Amino acid sequence: MFSTTDPKKTLDPLPQRRLLSTPDLSGRIKLRNEDFLVEELPLYQPSGRGDHLYLFLQKEGMAHSEMIRHLRQHFKVGDRDIGFAGMKDRNAVTRQLVSVHLPGSEQKALDLDIQGLNLLWSDRHSNKLRRGHLEGNRFSIRIRDIDPLKAPQLQTRLRSLHRIGVPNYYGIQRFGYRCNTHLLGEHLVNATWEGLASELLGAQGSPFPKRQIKAREYFDAGNYKDSLHLWSRKEFAETTVLRSLIRGDSFEKAIHRIPKPTLAFWISAYQSAAFNRVLDHRIEHDLLDSVLQGDVVIRSESRKQFIAHQEILQTEEFQNDIKALKVSATGPMWGGHMLRPGGETLRNEAEVLEAIGFNTEGIESCTSAERGTRRPLRIPLSNIEMDSGVDNHGGYVRTAFDLPRGAYATIVLRELIDDLSAENDFVVN
Repeated sequence: MFSTTDPKKTLDPLPQRRLLSTPDLSGRIKLRNEDFLVEELPLYQPSGRGDHLYLFLQKEGMAHSEMIRHLRQHFKVGDRDIGFAGMKDRNAVTRQLVSVHLPGSEQKALDLDIQGLNLLWSDRHSNKLRRGHLEGNRFSIRIRDIDPLKAPQLQTRLRSLHRIGVPNYYGIQRFGYRCNTHLLGEHLVNATWEGLASELLGAQGSPFPKRQIKAREYFDAGNYKDSLHLWSRKEFAETTVLRSLIRGDSFEKAIHRIPKPTLAFWISAYQSAAFNRVLDHRIEHDLLDSVLQGDVVIRSESRKQFIAHQEILQTEEFQNDIKALKVSATGPMWGGHMLRPGGETLRNEAEVLEAIGFNTEGIESCTSAERGTRRPLRIPLSNIEMDSGVDNHGGYVRTAFDLPRGAYATIVLRELIDDLSAENDFVVN
């Protein structure tokens, strides 16, 4: 189960299955930021006029939250004035559009001087950039600690994914550096405020970096002031809760002082972990590229969702669309406004969610949760490349590809290699 009341039943939120056979080759990724390149593919270009300043930024080794904080301070605006289409990796070199609401201002961004954040170009537009306002992302990734002559072997696997699609799992980035944001989200949904604070700040929950031991021990002892002094400014949620507790606030009030986008992200991680388990079930039963009667399907181009009834399933055109990856079955990002499937799919999803203790009623009533939606179980892989070589850091195999919005390159890579990236120096309880 996900239940945080019994750690022995806590389920790993990460993907448990592969679509292809277990890879014969191993390798390492993200050893250097420059080995992992991501460029956002915009959904539209700014018009040149409007109250929103669009910035095409390149960041390196910087978390999304840190980038937003720098922009907020530079332009002297609030969080609501900043828009973005998607959140990009920290340990990478990434390029993306960000909008800043500056009505009636001629302010430019040319004086942006922030280490690790560079402005490539800027323009004006009439609306704020919203989540999902992107076509997708282009990735270029160097795999290290691998024989460059093995590139053809990886290319064969990459071509298979190009033909049949990629499981649309949520990757490790979704669940934070401690791989526990889904647990924080579960506490929010269940309104277990002290448990959430303990998972966030205490020493008895999920693994954490060794540098945090003393700060977490102080928290467990109720010594909030000494704990606060040991957290960095970047650890905003932790310090926000501690300052609130020092003022005498309840755990519930302290948690709700955390910015709403962070709380919503934690709940989204809880939904994402459940989605991964539903996707595991589809792959286990060889149903990833199938559409069942009662499935909620989605068209890749229009993003339109509808129920697959028997009549449409019997048409040759619809079956061809399935084979061409133009339509795919979906899994739940559970919420009150989510389109429900029917038939066998409804029964299967209900069994999976019940088995992991997912609180469907709680998430529907939680004010921090989003409306809910359906997510494609598979996504197309396009513009694939594979080459290899040797540089100043040794041999490598480089792969490049495009993915639709919301998809994770690391999920593609786990179908190609057994990733042997360095383990974190974490304390495990």
